Amino acid sequence: MHYDPRWRQEFEQTKSSILQSCQGDVIDVQHIGSTAISGLIAQPIIDAIAAVADDALIPEAALAIEGLYFRQLPTPAWATDSLWLAKPRHGEITHRIVLTRQETPVWRRVLAVRDALRENRQRAIAFEETKVKLWKAGEGDSDQYDRDKALFFTHLEEQLGLEL
Repeated sequence: MHYDPRWRQEFEQTKSSILQSCQGDVIDVQHIGSTAISGLIAQPIIDAIAAVADDALIPEAALAIEGLYFRQLPTPAWATDSLWLAKPRHGEITHRIVLTRQETPVWRRVLAVRDALRENRQRAIAFEETKVKLWKAGEGDSDQYDRDKALFFTHLEEQLGLEL
């Protein structure tokens, strides 16, 4: 769908809930994904990355986030240094949280991509066009779309000089 300025507010509410429920275990929450890029077409899913200071805090923080009506998801192969959660526990996903230690490769990667898209409008438009083409080519198959989109991210990361 077209960009909705309410996504920013929804992220801020999610961030506040996570920080409060995790009682200091989570030290930072950042808005990521297409809903974090003003003006882009996006699936209406609020994506965020939440950081803990130490890996030992991840299980406790995950439990606290699950208490906010989230469920654990399988972790993508490219993000093994993280734990993924989605809301609601049942039904269509409206929110996704990537839980990791601050400054892990997944933390650095997703923020670098987000920042690159925010800073370069032409790059963001190319990303949007690619996403729409991939969605249409996959005929709405979200698993195929995610696999195809991962290739685009890999290419973008290489352009940005990120360590993969």
